[in-house]
Amino acid sequence: MRPHPTPTPGPLAHDGPPDPAQVDPRVLGALLDRHGWRRRGGAAGRYSRWTPPGPGAGATSLLVPESRAFPDCEDLMGEALTALSRCAAPSAREVLVGLTVPSDEVRWWRDVPQGPSGTAAWTVQEQLRSAARQVLLAGALAARGRTGYHGARHRRQAQASLEGVLVGNAQGGRGLTAFVPVDPGRVVTARLYHALHAAREAVDYQRATGRPEAFGSAVEAGVSRELTEALVSLVRGTEGARIALAWAPAAGVPEGCAARPEPVEFSPGDLPALREAGARYLQDEPSVPVRITGTVVRMRRSGPRGAGTVRLRVLAGAEVPYVRVALDEESYRTAGHAHLVGLPVRVAGRLESRGGFRRLTDASGVVPVQVDEAERDRLMKSLHENLGFFGEACGPGD
Repeated sequence: MRPHPTPTPGPLAHDGPPDPAQVDPRVLGALLDRHGWRRRGGAAGRYSRWTPPGPGAGATSLLVPESRAFPDCEDLMGEALTALSRCAAPSAREVLVGLTVPSDEVRWWRDVPQGPSGTAAWTVQEQLRSAARQVLLAGALAARGRTGYHGARHRRQAQASLEGVLVGNAQGGRGLTAFVPVDPGRVVTARLYHALHAAREAVDYQRATGRPEAFGSAVEAGVSRELTEALVSLVRGTEGARIALAWAPAAGVPEGCAARPEPVEFSPGDLPALREAGARYLQDEPSVPVRITGTVVRMRRSGPRGAGTVRLRVLAGAEVPYVRVALDEESYRTAGHAHLVGLPVRVAGRLESRGGFRRLTDASGVVPVQVDEAERDRLMKSLHENLGFFGEACGPGD
């Protein structure tokens, strides 16, 4: 017999509703209002009564105190949260998520034909999820640096910043909601807010004038090739799409953002401008001079002698995880010897935008770098685990 697996710990790994002593009644009221619950009277200044949206609303009714000054606040909050956890309305789950993990909400809708009984095709749902992921990643990249094309730069850190994001589906599969925890995700959602509005304004300007200049200035707001490609993926195959943001009530409104942002809409008519902007961003982003320190993880050349190519795992000098470097025979031999004795190398060159900033050109000055014993032991262990990659590192007599 196999034991039942232990639930994965996380922000929603609890056996019941949130602790009523830790929930602000005003935050609960704000979330209920955001998710379409209807306020139906109550005692003014003391408590309010809320019912869920949709048919059968009368089956659930919540009494929410106006503030903690109400004498029976904790008792009423406990009853309201218990009723909310038992409510079958999809919005009840979203309210509980917002209470458990203070989060900014990002919502996507795609206008696509409905299937039987309001369902969506599997491919439609996958396209929505993929596009939504790209949009969030573009926001996370822009939060780490404003540039027209990020490529592989900052990607690992950007993806790590989204690990705590929670996702909920809208009814019918045509919508999706991401709950981005305020800590550390607020910087991502705030940047995404500015980037989406700048992209919308740049598209409008190009469609009205035929001129693309607005996309150049939009980079400072966070617009990039990654965002334009994400929006193309979101809109393609639909009659239109929109993205809306809502701030976590417990955290307030980010500086420079609207308290209740209007959804940003894009249509199929916007696709040519978005595609052209993405192509310009890719073409205009220059290569970057760098001096990289990295460990050799792969070596390749056509024979026992001559020039070859090495792949480095970047330790310092660039915001990418790996780069490929073409080296002459002497530099290739130096890189091979450094790896065999457990040392990283330092090399100067230009990080090329073509290929996503994954290639270093004009490489020069390849030298081994001294490291402490612990790091050297770790590198030697990596060598023994990957001997198959280094059979051609040094030819006969090298």
